[in-house]
Amino acid sequence: MRWRKVSSVLSRPGLRLIVAEQMNELNVLVLSRVGLPGTFFESITGIDPGISLKDGSRQLAEWLRKGGKTGRAVERLERAAPPIESDVPGVREDFLSMLAEAEVIFDTLLLPNNLPHLAPRLRWVHLGSSGLDAYLPSGVFESDITITNSRGAHAVAMAEHAFGFIFMLAKRAERLLENKREKRWDRFATMELREKTLGLVGLGAIGTETARLGKGIGMKVVATRKTALTRQADVAGVDEVYPVSELCEMLARSDIVVIAAPLTSETRGMIGEKELRSMKTGAYLINIARGPIVNESCLVRALKEGWIAGAGLDVFETEPLPVENELWMLPNVVLSSHGSPESDNHDQRTLDLFCDNLKRYLRNEPLRNVIERNKGY
Repeated sequence: MRWRKVSSVLSRPGLRLIVAEQMNELNVLVLSRVGLPGTFFESITGIDPGISLKDGSRQLAEWLRKGGKTGRAVERLERAAPPIESDVPGVREDFLSMLAEAEVIFDTLLLPNNLPHLAPRLRWVHLGSSGLDAYLPSGVFESDITITNSRGAHAVAMAEHAFGFIFMLAKRAERLLENKREKRWDRFATMELREKTLGLVGLGAIGTETARLGKGIGMKVVATRKTALTRQADVAGVDEVYPVSELCEMLARSDIVVIAAPLTSETRGMIGEKELRSMKTGAYLINIARGPIVNESCLVRALKEGWIAGAGLDVFETEPLPVENELWMLPNVVLSSHGSPESDNHDQRTLDLFCDNLKRYLRNEPLRNVIERNKGY
């Protein structure tokens, strides 16, 4: 049980007795164990003896199956949560009971629709990702429930993934692999990255870490940031920060462009024909953020017609990427399956961030990474 000081009374001269009041258990519900280390249960319950923790992963998976839900997130949840036998009674009732009792929900994939109605006691939701788009149908953003995310937990892995793409493109990995397959001895020139300009669209945790890596190999680093009103140089590792109104100028200066911005109404379609034509013909575009930030049909044209030299893509307008999509076949594209946040340290960082916030919640301290609804991140 948790305790709090409610008063101190003078029991006898010179001695004050602190009177404590027992508080109710804190009901915490993990809705998806995907992306959490196997020690998550002990890590959370070990914070305070008053925490009552339930794992609703299997119930959520069954709820989604019965509702006909499909998609990448559902597939991952099904792999992590084996199906409940269809003849097991009370699965729906058990899940609804978990939601109804929860004060705190920790979720790494997706939330049920109409969550505020299903969870009337809910006060705080922590999301295991940085992006919010997968959670929008839940209705939680239209409520007064506090929402936090795992911004920063994925920064190292995603920045390194971006540079994996950059090195593959700059050093022409596709040609190297083809030469190996064909047993062909072939020497050719590649792009040096030192003294080249790295342009960042977005300067949050991921953009900042990408800037640090760029500086480490001697690149010039420029960026656009929503809050910049004039050109600035006030971020460590960044030589110049452009306001969003000067995005095309920043793109024109860059040899490598990395998209690291959140998906919002303002960034959706942010990179279209005008922006792609602003880039150097020898430049590369890297997108590790969200697919809809880039107009995909314009990008395909840019790659086929030589507006830019190539692209490294981890995210797409439609996921999984349809087999008929032209991006699969373009020789100047390297791609991955929205896996840039995944790493050997990702799961523990995500759990550590939630546990730190849970301690803050118990102490009535400000939480980290609180979502500002008016900004969309």
